[in-house]
Amino acid sequence: MSENFVPSEYPNLENEFNYDWAVPEYPQTYPFEFNTEIHNTSSLNSDRVNAKVAIPRTAQPSSWTSSGRVSRACENCREQKSKCSGHRPACHRCLDAGTRCSYGDRKREKMMKQLNDLTTRVETFDALIRDLYPRLDTSLAEHVDQTLRELNARTIPPTPTPTSFINPSNDINQSVLSSRADAGVFIPSGAVDYSEEDFNRDEKVQAMGFVGEHSDMAWLYRLKRDLDHNTLKTITEIPQRPSISSVNYFQDDSEILVLDDIDLAGRPPQQIANRLVDTYFHLVHPTFPIIGKAIFLNQYRSFYGNPNVRPGKRWIIVLNLVFAIATRHSFLFDQPQLNCDDHHTYFARAWKLNISNVLLDHPDLQQTQVEGLAAFYLLSVGQVNRSWRLIGSAIRSAVTMGLNIRSESESITYFSKELRYRVWWALFMLDIVLCEMTGRPPGTGDVFCSTPLPVPFAEEDFGDRRVLKLITNQRSRKAFFASLISDTTAASPMEGMTPRALEQQGSGKEKQEETASQTGAENLTPNSSLLFLYAVDLAHLLREAINILYAPRAVRQSWHEIEAAISTLNRHADNWLSRLPAEFNFTMLDTTSQFLQPRASLAFQFYATKLVILQPSTRRLFQQSEASFPETVCDQMAALCVQMAGQMLELLPEEPDLTWLYGVAPWWCILHNIMQSTTILLTELFTRTHIGSTKAVDIAKKINKSTRWLKKMSTKDLSSQRAWLVCMDLLLRHGSKFGFDVDTEL
Repeated sequence: MSENFVPSEYPNLENEFNYDWAVPEYPQTYPFEFNTEIHNTSSLNSDRVNAKVAIPRTAQPSSWTSSGRVSRACENCREQKSKCSGHRPACHRCLDAGTRCSYGDRKREKMMKQLNDLTTRVETFDALIRDLYPRLDTSLAEHVDQTLRELNARTIPPTPTPTSFINPSNDINQSVLSSRADAGVFIPSGAVDYSEEDFNRDEKVQAMGFVGEHSDMAWLYRLKRDLDHNTLKTITEIPQRPSISSVNYFQDDSEILVLDDIDLAGRPPQQIANRLVDTYFHLVHPTFPIIGKAIFLNQYRSFYGNPNVRPGKRWIIVLNLVFAIATRHSFLFDQPQLNCDDHHTYFARAWKLNISNVLLDHPDLQQTQVEGLAAFYLLSVGQVNRSWRLIGSAIRSAVTMGLNIRSESESITYFSKELRYRVWWALFMLDIVLCEMTGRPPGTGDVFCSTPLPVPFAEEDFGDRRVLKLITNQRSRKAFFASLISDTTAASPMEGMTPRALEQQGSGKEKQEETASQTGAENLTPNSSLLFLYAVDLAHLLREAINILYAPRAVRQSWHEIEAAISTLNRHADNWLSRLPAEFNFTMLDTTSQFLQPRASLAFQFYATKLVILQPSTRRLFQQSEASFPETVCDQMAALCVQMAGQMLELLPEEPDLTWLYGVAPWWCILHNIMQSTTILLTELFTRTHIGSTKAVDIAKKINKSTRWLKKMSTKDLSSQRAWLVCMDLLLRHGSKFGFDVDTEL
């Protein structure tokens, strides 16, 4: 064996045969030495080339030294930097010194052991992250996600590592994210930046479309999915996840009835037409003033009073849409004597009068009104997806006309300017309602809007000298509104003082004008225009809450930031309520019927806004239902959310009364409001309530009330029937333990 042979280059053979190059049975010596003593002199005279010379060898000294090369030195010799004999089990130097001799691992062996140790640690941490990830706070979970993404993005040179160690972070990332989605693990405030649904899968899903996290249908679907998941978790074969369309209670998957054989010049008798127009302006116009009442009524009387009047096509479309909306209400209100034609007929006539062709024309004010009225009608019949698309078109038409910007045109009268402002805010209100229902983003925003808020005066008062002075002076107008409403859009809950907020501090002159305006506000008589102003102000707060708590960007915020925003938004809502005049304050006991309808409208809007603001806290606690945590702000907000859901249902009489419901409540969206509160109560009952507790009995009582209302509404409305069946399905499969006696017979 050569001295140049290095065993460490063949670790496998070395380990297999335990091959040592220095063999103890054949001790090594120092390099050969020539002996100067000559024993055979005749050899000097030898003629041979390279003649051999006998060289005597010295005996092994008792004190052993070596200058030879060994493959590996023992630990003692290495520490002392002394030459080692390399003998096993002990080298000569250690034997002479009487010390324990040991040989450490070679460099490659150490690397392999270290790699094995690291592999074991990674596998342990992998399992730990898989176990802890679903329980992490949102900010911590996002930190884990970011770290894993960075780790996966790195370029690691190939090494002979074990198979189980290849891309461990990718396995963790995929598995925990999958389990996070399947188990409904909390994402900040319910906001998501991805979709798990194929909206082109079938016609039913297409008809429903995307449903965002601030929709009550998304809340209901999550509850249904999680309850079913917990019930079926013992089954080895995981069933196919149901589509969110399984909880859709609207009518988008049904076709709109458009009659072919219809008289386009037909109109109802004037007596019926008068009652339909009165119904529209009494029950719709106060919260949706998209058409000028005084101007329209003058045109309407002329149309019926003078047979020679030939209004334009778009005005006829507006009239038929007014008839359609009012007839739809009269059907729900159970007034068949008003139905010369049903609402399908009026809408079909409007459609046949070339709504579709009008949509291709360049927008004008009447076209914007047509699109807005058509969207309202579709909402009233449960065609929410189609309604949302039309309101988007109406808003684009309005923006095309510049209705989102304050007008300083000298060619437009102040009366006309105020009516146009109301058109914009009517579209804004309907857009927010549909945004809340569908969970989709608002179609309007403050960034590109400078339209003044609607003045709280009736149209017939616009000519009054004091009103005219107010609406023509922007500074006085601004101070006047500041004395009335909370101005929730002055500063975002997630930001500090904005330029707008700083501007509102104003100068001394502005403070004087504000004082004068406040005095005028105290003498303001409550009316439908004032109701609309407060509704717009509250809708601004709802839009702000949706943008902060539910937009995809919210996933980048920590729960601490979300929790602070929830508290701030909740205080803004309470501030809005504190500024309501006594006539509109629905929390005060008042049996007068004069303001019953405005109070109910504001009440349902207020509680719906509260539920959207507070629902993220309920969802977070739902994810932590199995753990015990000390009471936090989140607990308080979640408890308040359940309380608001109960108070919304308390607005309804104890026994179902459709005359009250469709005569007092906001009938076009009341089903959505009832389902909002019912879903919150169902979630609280099934996830955070102990069976047999006082809390369980109270919540079950409220749910029974809401289902009785839904069942009664089912007799007149197919959407209500679907909503009732969805609730019955949940109670049938999961409510028996809480004492629900489910009756699915209508």
